[in-house]
Amino acid sequence: MRLPERAQGQVRIGIALEVPPPYGPALQRARAACGDPLAQDIPPHVTLLGPTVVDPEELEVVGHHLTDVAKRHAPFTVHLRGTGTFRPVSAVVFVQVVQGIAECEQLESAVRSGPLAQDTRFNYHPHVTVAHDVPEEALDKAFEDLAGFDASFQVDSIQVYEHGDDGVWRPVRSFRLAAER
Repeated sequence: MRLPERAQGQVRIGIALEVPPPYGPALQRARAACGDPLAQDIPPHVTLLGPTVVDPEELEVVGHHLTDVAKRHAPFTVHLRGTGTFRPVSAVVFVQVVQGIAECEQLESAVRSGPLAQDTRFNYHPHVTVAHDVPEEALDKAFEDLAGFDASFQVDSIQVYEHGDDGVWRPVRSFRLAAER
């Protein structure tokens, strides 16, 4: 995973949709089973904004921005099913989002605006990573082992994750989706 450098005092955050129990823990175990060393450091999630460095005094502005975003979006269902890969471009295997794609795209666009506006390396593709930067055999194992994965859950909030000095991503704040459908 490419992480942006951060200076003394800065905070590295990411914005995502949590994959709740029992599905999140199951995907985390599967990621560990394929030998991904980041399995215990990164909770299963659908990324809305990848690793981003902010100054502590910007966190309040970011919070107001995310509150506004959440007020404008309604809860929705995410359905995960089967596997995909970004190979050969990137050594990643993921579980596919097959329902909730448009809502994820709309949230991603809204989150990545205002104080969080930034260019991205790749076009947005909602997914849940289950293997990253591991040997080809491990990528193949994850792809095959999770091919039958199938889970649906309600998304009613977006989470801010903070990347600790120990390398672990932890949820630190949630923003409830509040628009009517």
